[in-house]
Amino acid sequence: MRTINVEQITAEVAQMCKEAAYYLPQDVYEALKKGRETEESPVGQVVLDQIIRNSEIARAEDRPICQDTGMTIIFLEVGQDLHIEGGDLTEAINAGVAKGYTEGYLRKSVVAEPLFDRKNTQNNTPAIIYTKIVPGDQLKIELTCKGFGSENKGGIKMLVPADGVEGVKKAVLDIIQHASCNPCPPMVVGVGIGGTMDQAAYLSKRALMRKITERNAHPDYAALENELLGLINKTGIGPQLGGTTSALAVNIEWGPTHIAGLPVAVTICCHACRHSHRVL
Repeated sequence: MRTINVEQITAEVAQMCKEAAYYLPQDVYEALKKGRETEESPVGQVVLDQIIRNSEIARAEDRPICQDTGMTIIFLEVGQDLHIEGGDLTEAINAGVAKGYTEGYLRKSVVAEPLFDRKNTQNNTPAIIYTKIVPGDQLKIELTCKGFGSENKGGIKMLVPADGVEGVKKAVLDIIQHASCNPCPPMVVGVGIGGTMDQAAYLSKRALMRKITERNAHPDYAALENELLGLINKTGIGPQLGGTTSALAVNIEWGPTHIAGLPVAVTICCHACRHSHRVL
């Protein structure tokens, strides 16, 4: 049985918040540069130049890529042979988020209650935390800062099996075209297929944590990812003001579902697809 203290977890999460806000992942950066090379719209080329330069300045100067430093979403994999001592795991993670957002001068965007008084918690907590128990004695932490300009444009479609692959493609494109330029494209699109309504939404979030250069292990879903990317890039949405680089990638995650169901969820991420990873 391996032991880890919550203080270490808090310290790591704090650093991860700052890293995610400042440093665009290399795969996303390279995809933006590739998009700039193939972008056909002169205006789109200028926009991509500005987006790329912005990410370079953020990395060089340890400054946020975007003023919306997001709501923190964390995926945990906790080894069943790991003992966490010194306090509560959830409290330790939220303490890390509070520390990171305060020390990093990141905008605090979380309100404690969603409808009536909407009072800001002043430290960007609580985080959204998904926990999975796995074999082993390690703690894997994946963190993303999810901005809401793009989050607000996601959606769920509850299809039936008869809708099939064509129905899935139509559902995804309907959500993307309704979002249009509002999610600050070029987008990274996470698609969750299967499960229940809530599970599909979870899968669509989880899909955004995968490198955008990595295709789904299932060849049929990998082919669908590529097809959807091509269809989205034909919409003309482009990098904010029109063009051919509407999305950088489509990542699909799927799960078993009911014989009567075919849930499809889409989570859209802006060009600042920010995340950080640790294994403790």
